[in-house]
Amino acid sequence: MRRILLLLLLLVAAIPARAQDAFVEALPGLGGNFNQQAEAVDRLGTLADPRALPILRALNDGRLLRTAEGALLLRDGSTLTDAATGAVVPTPSPEPQRININNRVRVTLRGALGRLQIVSPDPAERLAAAEAVFRTRSAENVALLEAALQRETVGRIRERMELALGASRLIASDRDAKLAGIATLGATASPEARSILLEARAANPDLLPQIEEAVAAIDTRLAIRRAVETTFQGLSLGSVLLLAALGLAVTFGVMGVINMAHGEFVMLGAYTTVVVQDLTRDIPWLQPWALPLAVPAAFLVTALAGAALERGLIRHLYGRPLETLLMTFGVGMMIQQAVRLAFGAQNREVISPPWMQGTLMLPFDIPVTQNRLWILAFSLVVLQLVVAAIRFTRFGLEMRAVTQRRAIASAMGIRTGRVDALTFAFGSGIAGIAGVALSQIDNVSPNLGTGYIIDSFLVVVFGGVGSLAGALIGAFSLGLINKVMEPWVGAVLAKVVVLVAIMLFIQRRPRGLFAQKGRAAEA
Repeated sequence: MRRILLLLLLLVAAIPARAQDAFVEALPGLGGNFNQQAEAVDRLGTLADPRALPILRALNDGRLLRTAEGALLLRDGSTLTDAATGAVVPTPSPEPQRININNRVRVTLRGALGRLQIVSPDPAERLAAAEAVFRTRSAENVALLEAALQRETVGRIRERMELALGASRLIASDRDAKLAGIATLGATASPEARSILLEARAANPDLLPQIEEAVAAIDTRLAIRRAVETTFQGLSLGSVLLLAALGLAVTFGVMGVINMAHGEFVMLGAYTTVVVQDLTRDIPWLQPWALPLAVPAAFLVTALAGAALERGLIRHLYGRPLETLLMTFGVGMMIQQAVRLAFGAQNREVISPPWMQGTLMLPFDIPVTQNRLWILAFSLVVLQLVVAAIRFTRFGLEMRAVTQRRAIASAMGIRTGRVDALTFAFGSGIAGIAGVALSQIDNVSPNLGTGYIIDSFLVVVFGGVGSLAGALIGAFSLGLINKVMEPWVGAVLAKVVVLVAIMLFIQRRPRGLFAQKGRAAEA
């Protein structure tokens, strides 16, 4: 038993020793004649040993030196390192000579460096090498890719290596290797793999059933990926519509005020974000908190503007919807022009914080942008806060009382004028919060809110006037329907179709999806 264990230990120890011997044995050839150099370079390239990469780069750059004793040194500035061990060595005497190469060696070097980069310590180099190997597609790359895959730990690079390995196996002469390549490509969700398999049908008629099966598997995964992408895009658009419509659900749905300046309040929230970002630009420790600080700031700015608008103009026009519509439309134009004078007509940049930047890759290579994912979660949080404020606070109780029975609420001692102002300010503040979110995905300009006012009214009317649950369902429904239809009819026609569909729906259900009942409906 002891002899068997000893034998196994010797065998395990011999494996790296043989690999090291092959590496060390190939090095002296780099200092020989041009034929020996080309053979040594090719041999080092096929070993897939990461230690060979800096040596071949030094040879290519003219930084590989040879001492009088025949040792190879790498020059990096004023530092010399031994090529075999990587140890720093003093400058020998006499001065080592630079190793010269010819065109044949240079051609061999390019191929060897391309193969060795796939085992480079730098992930970016490995990814670029995997892409290059995939484009060249040669059966000679199979062994190299198999060895590289055993070492690779980065998921994205492994996927590209597996794709390159499958493509390389597919053009091998061995049938089993071709079948393995078909299986590897068929297990992906890559359009590139699908194209390679379709091209291979003519050259491999005997493998046509396996190729067709692999293509069908890829088509299924691509269909799933498109469905998930469309769903996420629809939910993302729905979250934006929800944020834009929540404030309108209060001012129009609860108060019955047709506020055509609602989009301009959204725009004011976005410009508040710009101002907060500019104020924190010179304070390094506050810069990452610029966006969170902009949320309460935008709410306060737009709430104050809404309270001023309600106290100054709207309260004189209650019960006169046409005059209210025209007046708020004019106020919206005035706000736009004031912003142009203050900030200019050009777009303003809002930098997203680091935790909102980048893209998440889900299975099947489905990209999900982090800023839209955060906005989706943010919209749901804002909705919950609005529901809590209306249902569980004294302000919410008074707002509902004044909305349903103004005379009785006034007789009970509730200051109805104050409640009207606070309600309109509350809805306007929510619009400002929507502007903070929109600043992360849209251009901040004086026309920012114009594109959302019609969609906001559609969401409120479709979901049910005064219903926050209706606003939630309506926003996500319209977002999903728009994104499902866009690939078929285009973005503009999709909006037209949605508008016509809502008009027909309102003919059948004038109060929307969630009609108010009881006193709220009678008010």
